[in-house]
Amino acid sequence: MSAHITRIHAPEGVLEAPGYSNVVSGSGRTVYVSGQIARDVDGNLVGRGDFVAQAEQVFANIELCLTAAGATFDDVVKVTYFLTDMRNIPLLRDVLWHWTTPEKRWASSAVQVSALFEPGYLLEIEAVAIVATPEAGPTS
Repeated sequence: MSAHITRIHAPEGVLEAPGYSNVVSGSGRTVYVSGQIARDVDGNLVGRGDFVAQAEQVFANIELCLTAAGATFDDVVKVTYFLTDMRNIPLLRDVLWHWTTPEKRWASSAVQVSALFEPGYLLEIEAVAIVATPEAGPTS
């Protein structure tokens, strides 16, 4: 687990949830990843009508964005899920464990929306990460 991030799955008196941490904090450089949808590099919708395929593409897009910012999924502290159908939450959790582990789960919110960017998209995810910064060394 990243030493610069603290995850508290369930503070005393708060129910532990299976898919997220109730509290996540950290120190370092903050990275914000805009909402990602199931669009490939050519702009094509991936997985029309297939929630799992769309979720995999969304997480792959987030990984590319994190990498570009010098971050990984280990650095993620918060995600927001926008779903067109909350009945897909169990499928989302199944895909989620391909990209992280229950020990490294992040804080999250899930919101059902009536529509996303364009017809056919079933999921959008935005993420916040905290990347460790090197300790300031002695100055000369």
